[in-house]
Amino acid sequence: MRSYLEFERPVADLEGKVQELRAIAEDGDSAAIEEEIGRLRAKAEQTLGEIYAKLTPWQKTQVARHPDRPQTLSYIGRLIDEFTPLAGDRKFAEDAAIIAGLGRFGGVPVAVIGHEKGASTEARIKHNFGMARPEGYRKAVRIMDMADRFGLPVISFIDTAGAYPGIGAEERGQAEAIARSTERCLALRVPNVAVIIGEGGSGGAIAIATANRVLMLEHAIYSVISPEGAASILWRDPARAQDAAMNMKITAQDLIKFKAIDEIIDEPLGGAHRDPEAAIAATGAAIGRALSELDELEAKAVRRERRRKFLAIGRNL
Repeated sequence: MRSYLEFERPVADLEGKVQELRAIAEDGDSAAIEEEIGRLRAKAEQTLGEIYAKLTPWQKTQVARHPDRPQTLSYIGRLIDEFTPLAGDRKFAEDAAIIAGLGRFGGVPVAVIGHEKGASTEARIKHNFGMARPEGYRKAVRIMDMADRFGLPVISFIDTAGAYPGIGAEERGQAEAIARSTERCLALRVPNVAVIIGEGGSGGAIAIATANRVLMLEHAIYSVISPEGAASILWRDPARAQDAAMNMKITAQDLIKFKAIDEIIDEPLGGAHRDPEAAIAATGAAIGRALSELDELEAKAVRRERRRKFLAIGRNL
């Protein structure tokens, strides 16, 4: 069963009628019913296009969080050959909220890091809903050290509401771990490409997204804080999250103007969750283009270009 968001209700109604008519057609095999099904499907697609052409920032937030949206393991499964996951930070523990390992992208050896939210209730609990603890970021640093040592480009997939805010995480140095991971991204002598595939929240996102090229899916969001968190701080009312989203400039269309991201990856009609294969293929093509642009740069040039990019964010607006 497809999950529909509240603003997709007109489409849900039309597609529901299509399903009903299909059930009738199976019994009677009527040409008239098939014609009506075709008309309704065309109307549903048109309605979907009209809705997605004018999504508000809050609606985009809902799309970015859609439970059926492809996640890091989906991208790794389709884009990375011979992926070998690596576990543990060599200091405290393994953190399943961050997936990390080595593999091949288009035949080229690469290091891969990404937040994983989980696609089922069991998986979400296992991966802590993509909210990493300090050991997750220290694992990311370990993988980046390895990538630097062996000259492997780094690909990062970003999808988190933010770093885990629990007491234990704070006791183990959450802020320091995020800072070290961000610092390691900036110091890499190899190219790195980050993709915001869903929700890019706070320092938990930028810790592995400080890259030479930051790509973002069309309906993803990227922000220093979640709309709910901003509403709680500004108005002491998390119910005003929609107001916060409208004013925070969290969409890909806003962020490319600020030069906070480098490219917007088009999603299939109705969002990545409607056609994961197409969304992943488009993402793979964008990553390939980005790595090709960086392939000829020497180590010093890679670092210099990355630092210059982040210093330029928000200038000359």
